[in-house]
Amino acid sequence: MKTVKALLFALLLPLLSLAQETQPAAKPVAKKKGPLMGIQADLLRGPYLQMATPTSMTVRWRTNVYDRSRVKYGLTSDNLDMRADDSTLVNEHIVTLKDLKPSTKYFYTVGNLADTTLQGDEENYFYTFPETGSEQLVRIAGFGDCGNNSINQRSVRDQVINYLGDKYLNAWILMGDNAYSDGTDAEFQAKFFNLYKDNLLKKYPLYPVPGNHDYHDFNSSPANDQNKIAYYQNFSLPTQGEAGGVASNTESYYSYDIANIHFLALDSYGPDKKGTHIYDEMGEQVEWVKKDLAANQNKKWVVAYWHHPPYTMGSHDSDKESLLVKIRENFIKTLEDGGVDLIICGHSHVYERTKLIKGYYGKEADFDAKKYELSSSTALYDGSKNSAPYLKSKSNTNGTVYVVSGSAGALGGHKETWPHNAMYYSNNEVGGAVMLEVEGNRLDLKWICSDGKIGDHFTMMKDVTKNDEKTLKQDKQLTK
Repeated sequence: MKTVKALLFALLLPLLSLAQETQPAAKPVAKKKGPLMGIQADLLRGPYLQMATPTSMTVRWRTNVYDRSRVKYGLTSDNLDMRADDSTLVNEHIVTLKDLKPSTKYFYTVGNLADTTLQGDEENYFYTFPETGSEQLVRIAGFGDCGNNSINQRSVRDQVINYLGDKYLNAWILMGDNAYSDGTDAEFQAKFFNLYKDNLLKKYPLYPVPGNHDYHDFNSSPANDQNKIAYYQNFSLPTQGEAGGVASNTESYYSYDIANIHFLALDSYGPDKKGTHIYDEMGEQVEWVKKDLAANQNKKWVVAYWHHPPYTMGSHDSDKESLLVKIRENFIKTLEDGGVDLIICGHSHVYERTKLIKGYYGKEADFDAKKYELSSSTALYDGSKNSAPYLKSKSNTNGTVYVVSGSAGALGGHKETWPHNAMYYSNNEVGGAVMLEVEGNRLDLKWICSDGKIGDHFTMMKDVTKNDEKTLKQDKQLTK
């Protein structure tokens, strides 16, 4: 039997070999690129830009699931040859880009370590700040009481964007009450992040301050627990002097520099770690403000902003509201003595602007223009009568202009004695945001209205020559 099987195998073997030779050669099996393992993250918030300096930028975004973080960036949108990674699993992504060049445009994408890009195209870019002390032109927009999801909020946003056109906005600031009515995380998402994500947040770094509505999120929290409110969870703020100024060691208040402007971002509502407030002369915030101003000897311009205004007769009354009274009577003298040029607040859902004043800490009826106004000019600087810029110098730092701009979302209202006696210009009928433009020794503030008009503006100059001062006081404009 074995002999028969062997004989048959010997006869069939050549035929099997021939069959194999005539078959087409087998092709290697291509490996399919399958989907990444597991559920991939979706972008819920952002990206948005924080803690900008001449050499760094912090990029934040939120995802629906925990993921690792990657920011790819470069000088052109099609060559993102640098990256910053964080391998920690988070859904609040915070990545700081370092060793950047001042006044430089960078394109970027946000994603994860598997190189999944969540967002990033030619519209995802930012400019680093100019070198500190630079006298080049910079623009900073200010939004007060913005987050109420109103038609006015959208109109103000759109008109600011229209005003900018192809001009870059170096930064924007918030003067509090950023998400109505309780400052919850959901309200921040719906009424702030969703409304500004496509046009402001991903391009322009943001430096906010809180308002009283932002504190409603966790209103019963003790002073040492206040950073658990959504506002502090949502923003990354310089506590160690990373962006300029003296370290505050708290996210509640801080300072930073943009070119030749020094900014103080203050908290007019929350208590400090000792339980004191902005109006307590021995409080931590006031002591820090004094140190910060004393250390700021080389900046040409000083701007402070917070939520509650010392003077207003709009939707709030600075004669009757105790917090506003205390700030006026006990705090603003510290800023005036420190040479602060401009103070911007929100809270009152109107626009109001004083002339250059000093030493006025009383009620509306106490205002005396001859006593407190250091200049009677409108400072419109437009060739009209009595429109010369407000003039200051290194040897004469006296005088501050106070602006209330709390109508970037919420709008309207006024008290019986509206407008306030100290105000040169007041408007409670249209909403708006302020645009600060500073170049060298010239500062301009414009109020960009929801109807597209510039409702008010003024100009301030420092250290002009005697000949230029003579020309300006004749209501003439200087020629470049």
